[in-house]
Amino acid sequence: MAEAARKKRKSVDGGDGLFDRELDHLPPEARWREWMNRVEATIFAASEPVGRDTLARIVGKTCSIDLLIDDIREELRGRPYDLVAVAGGWKHLTRPAYADAIRTAVGASARAVDLTQSEVLVLMCIAYFQPITRADLSTFFGKEISRDLIGNLRSRGFIASGPRAPQPGAPYTYVTTQAFLLEFGLETLRDLPDREALEDAGLLSKEKLLAGDIMPELAGGQEELGLEIDE
Repeated sequence: MAEAARKKRKSVDGGDGLFDRELDHLPPEARWREWMNRVEATIFAASEPVGRDTLARIVGKTCSIDLLIDDIREELRGRPYDLVAVAGGWKHLTRPAYADAIRTAVGASARAVDLTQSEVLVLMCIAYFQPITRADLSTFFGKEISRDLIGNLRSRGFIASGPRAPQPGAPYTYVTTQAFLLEFGLETLRDLPDREALEDAGLLSKEKLLAGDIMPELAGGQEELGLEIDE
């Protein structure tokens, strides 16, 4: 029996090249606590959101990742940070209430980057109408969308090249990236503000964009879109 326990410990430590996900030698409560600790430590150590498939490698095959996350978040309820579902995974993020304190302490912007109003509007259109070409964006806004603006969004990692458009010359289209989801606190594109609701409010309409009538309404409705812009 002692030898079996020793082998279990060796397996957990990785000494024999194995990793004990199931932890069958532990009582249920201790097993659950160890799984919670593993998940929280992995997310804490990662620089990017950690997905479900990654977390499944370190817990038992019958373990519910969602229930583990719920229990971790419950323990973090009184802490200045939380475990947030974002960009297809989970990440430790500080709570918005402490943004001013963090900014004052370290002298950094509350956001990693600041975007101009034009960049926010173009990024929003790409998010809702992707994959989309630069020519289509120019048509939407009634003026040319510069290569520099697109290049700036690309350099920040918010957009990437999508499939070639079925048009003469097969121009590139643009799509949003995981970095876009992370920056705006979205788990997936399904978490964007409801398109129909925005259209009903007069804040988003492809027809109005094509007619060049949307800019004033969007400029006045940025708060409802949930996007912060640099004035």
